Order: sequence, then structure tokens, then C-alpha cells
Amino acid sequence: MTRFNSALFAAVAIAAMAALARPAAAIEYPWCAQYSGGDDGGGRNCGFSTIEQCMATVSGIGGGCERNLFYNGSAEWPAKRMRKRKSHHD
Repeated sequence: MTRFNSALFAAVAIAAMAALARPAAAIEYPWCAQYSGGDDGGGRNCGFSTIEQCMATVSGIGGGCERNLFYNGSAEWPAKRMRKRKSHHD
């Protein structure tokens, strides 16, 4: 290998290792589905934004929904703010 190719290979290898070394950002959702599954206990999926999404997923396959204990945000999307109306006096 020539000196240029060696340097290029080293740069690419270092960049690849740096990309792999970065931890992925975990996305936590407020609701978890706990699937029923016989002797092995079933599975768990904490990827639901609303309880309605979770309930629709477990409907018909068995299981239940519960709050994700690792979720730090609010369990529901914030309610829309009501704008105050200005009163007009005649």
C-alpha cells in the first residue's frame, strides 16, 4: 500500500470507530404493553405515546398496558391552551 492509501485507510477506520462508539439516544415513551405469553411471561414494548395506541395493540392478542416507569415527561400530550377573549364593551 502506498503512503496515501495507508493514511486514507486509517482515516476511514478512525471515522468508522468514532461513529460506532457514540451511544444512540434512547427515546422513552409513556406507555408500555405487557403481552401475555404462557410460561415464558410474554414480551414488553414501551413504544406507545398514548394508552389508546397501547390498548389497540394488545387488543385480541392478550396483555395489558401500564405506565412506563422510565419515562420522565408527561403521560399525555399537553392540552391546548385556551386563548382569552377580550371583552368588548359598547
